[in-house]
Amino acid sequence: MNGFAREVCAGMPGAELTHPFDKNSEDIDVWKIGGKVFAMMTVHADGVSVKCADVATADMLKEAGIAEKAPYCHASWVRVPSTSGEEEVRHRIETSYRIIRGGLTKKRQTTLPPFDMGA
Repeated sequence: MNGFAREVCAGMPGAELTHPFDKNSEDIDVWKIGGKVFAMMTVHADGVSVKCADVATADMLKEAGIAEKAPYCHASWVRVPSTSGEEEVRHRIETSYRIIRGGLTKKRQTTLPPFDMGA
């Protein structure tokens, strides 16, 4: 599933793959837009960690069994396992991307490739 999640992340306009951690840095993919993280995944575990609109949304996704607590992340982040299905994984990555991109300064947003934020 992480291959699918990587494809979705790579397809987001202006997305940048980084490996910012020193120890085994190639093991953890950190996807950014405008220098801000919108998705993370590791080669050692299934699933992708993404940002939700708020803690309540993250809690709802966890309670519904769609997501789990994202390790080492703020409470508004969740880990979406492959058992949630490709459609859900794609939706959560795109939602996270929109949240992070929308939180960038307008000046920074104008330097990025076009993206329909309402889709």
